[in-house]
Amino acid sequence: MSLLSNFFGKKKSATSRVGNAEDFSSLTRVYFQSVLAANLGITNINMVPDVAQFKRMFKIPTQGGKLGLAERSRSRKMLIEDYEMTDQFFKEIDASIKKNCKRQQDVQPYLYMYQDFSNSLMMLLGNLMQWQMRIPARFGKTLFAATEKTIHDIATKTVWKKDDVHKTAAQLRTYKERLGYSEAWMTEYAFHIILLAKKEARNRKKEQKSEAK
Repeated sequence: MSLLSNFFGKKKSATSRVGNAEDFSSLTRVYFQSVLAANLGITNINMVPDVAQFKRMFKIPTQGGKLGLAERSRSRKMLIEDYEMTDQFFKEIDASIKKNCKRQQDVQPYLYMYQDFSNSLMMLLGNLMQWQMRIPARFGKTLFAATEKTIHDIATKTVWKKDDVHKTAAQLRTYKERLGYSEAWMTEYAFHIILLAKKEARNRKKEQKSEAK
C-alpha cells in the first residue's frame, strides 16, 4: 500500500502541512511520478498511484489536459515551502528521469531502481552513522557534515571490512551512476529524512511524557 495512505492522514485542505520523514519521502515520490507523467504523456493514472492519491486529496484539476503538470508544480511548491528543498534537488530528478525514461515501459523499472536506491542508502547510513545518529537535531550543521562525509565514503570507498556493507556500497555506486545523482543530491535527500525522523522521535517522547502525567 502506498505510503500516501498515511501521508496526509485526516487532513483535507490544501493548506494542511505535514512534517515527518514518511511524508517527505512520499511527497518526493509524488514529484517523481508527476515528472514521469508529464514527460511521457501518461494518461493512465494507475501507472502513477502516488500522484492519483495526491490529486484526489488536494482536488487538483488536470492542467491543459495533461496529467502531471499541475501535480508536479504543487508537489514542488510543498517540498520547497515545507522542507526547504533547493532548485538543484529538482533539477537532478528531472535530469535523471530524462536520461533513464524514454518510453512509458521504462517507468516501472526506473521507479523500482530508485526505491531500492533510496532504501539501501538510508539502511547503509543507519549502519555507518550509528553514533552520529545520536547527535541532537539542534546541531543540524554537525549532523549535515557527518551525513555528507559518510555519503562521500559510500561513493568513493571501494573496500569495506564488512561484506554486507561492501556489497551495499557497491550496489549504491552502481545505482548512483545509472540514476545520475550527485553526492550533494544524496546528502540533501538523506539529511532531510534523518533530521525529520529525529524530530518525529522527539515529538513522540514529548507526547508520551504528557500522557503519563
